[in-house]
Amino acid sequence: MEDFDKVYLVVYGVVSWTSAFLLTRKILPKRSFDFCNRIVSTIHAVVAVMLAVLSVQDWRCPVCPLASNSSPLQMRALGVTLAYLIYDLVCCLFDKSIKIDNSVHHLVSIVGIGAGLAYEKCGSEMVAAMYITEVSSPFLHLRELLKELGYKDTDVNLAADVAFALMFTIARMCFGPYLCYVTLSANNPILIKAMALGLQLVSAFWFCKIARMVKFKFTKRSTSKAT
Repeated sequence: MEDFDKVYLVVYGVVSWTSAFLLTRKILPKRSFDFCNRIVSTIHAVVAVMLAVLSVQDWRCPVCPLASNSSPLQMRALGVTLAYLIYDLVCCLFDKSIKIDNSVHHLVSIVGIGAGLAYEKCGSEMVAAMYITEVSSPFLHLRELLKELGYKDTDVNLAADVAFALMFTIARMCFGPYLCYVTLSANNPILIKAMALGLQLVSAFWFCKIARMVKFKFTKRSTSKAT
């Protein structure tokens, strides 16, 4: 893929995600900025997982070949996600809801994916990372969407919390460390290795927060039933 094609793909992607957000705002004028952004984020998560699955070269070893040249499908998948991350980071700035941990996650991912597109290498590892980071995202956004729809502190919202916690734990704390290890062990560019390590550290930080959140939810539920 030529440099012009990669730049065009990312620019077109940013415009497309922004247009999807504006269209969502128009369709749902009574919903909040965050609600509409999460609709777009959910769409991206589903698209990213599908593109990641379609770009796997060898299902006997989904992260193989390691440190190899990226295929056109992998490059397109990464370009779509890079465009979304740029859109989402700017969107958070406009919404004034930016958080340090989320910003670090976005910046690490943008630099890492950008480096992967520039080097045109590590497609297998980076697409696997995209799958691992996005597979739990629909459940993350569902939690917040349900709250705005009036389902806060209900069984439905609790189910979404538990589903998100389980998916996050399995993806990021079971498969994530293995992917981080093979990425660091292979002959990958230093920026790619830094992205792998950075994402795993952020995932571990979020895992601790999620574990506390789930414990709080069940404790609160047990207390309310006892009274």
